[in-house]
Amino acid sequence: MNLILMILAAVVVAVLLAIVIVKFVPLKLRPLVSILLLAVSVYLGYLIYNGVMEPIRFNIEKKVRYAKVIERLKLIRKAELKYKEAKGVYTKSQDKLINFIENDSLVLTETVNYTEMEKRGAIEVEVSKKRIDTTGREPVLKYFKQDDYTKMFKVPGSDKDFEIKTSEIEKIPGLFVPVFEVKTDKKSILKDLAPHLVKQELEAVEADQIKGANISVGSLEEVSTGGNWPPFYDNPNAKINTKK
Repeated sequence: MNLILMILAAVVVAVLLAIVIVKFVPLKLRPLVSILLLAVSVYLGYLIYNGVMEPIRFNIEKKVRYAKVIERLKLIRKAELKYKEAKGVYTKSQDKLINFIENDSLVLTETVNYTEMEKRGAIEVEVSKKRIDTTGREPVLKYFKQDDYTKMFKVPGSDKDFEIKTSEIEKIPGLFVPVFEVKTDKKSILKDLAPHLVKQELEAVEADQIKGANISVGSLEEVSTGGNWPPFYDNPNAKINTKK
C-alpha cells in the first residue's frame, strides 16, 4: 500500500510540475529546472525501487536468521529426547543436558520374538510373545560428535538464551506424561530490520510462515515434540544460506 501511494504521489507531483513549468518558468531557466527534475526523478525512482526491494530483502534475511535458530532448537530437542530416553523425564537445566551428553550413556536393547505353550482350559495353545533384553550401553556423546552442543542454548544473532520449560500433562485420565517447550521471540532475532515489516512478521498467520511472535519446539499444552515452523525449514534441499 505504501508503494502504491508513493507512485501516485510521484505522478501527481510530475503533472503539477509540468503545468508550473509551462505556465510560469521562463525559457532561459527551463534547462536548470530540467536538471532539477531529473535529480528528483532519480530520487523518486530510488524510493520506488527500495519500496519494492525492502520486503524482498527482509524475507531473505528473515529466513536466513530463522534457519540458524531452528537448527539449534532441533539440537536441543535431540538432547531432550535422549535425556528422556535415559531418565524418563525432560529437564530445563542447561547444565544437566550438557553433563548428560558428555558423561552419560544409553542402554542398548534387543527385542526377541518367541513362542511358548499356554494352557487355555483343557487345551494348550501356542502364544507369540516378545522379550526385551539388555545388550549393553553406549555413550550419549556418540550422537553429538558432529554437533556444537555447548552453544545450542544461545539464540543466534542475539544475546539471549532459549527459554526452556518442562511440565506434565494428563494424556488420558490418570496417565500423566512429561512435556517440554523451548522457544525464543522473533522480535529479538529481527531487531535491526525495518520495524513495520517486523510488526507484520509478529502477526503472521499464513501456513507457509512461522505463526505468532515466537519460534518454538515442543509444547506444554499437548504431547508434541514438533516445531512451529513450516516444513520448508526441514527440507534438506531448501536453499537457505545459513553460513552468512
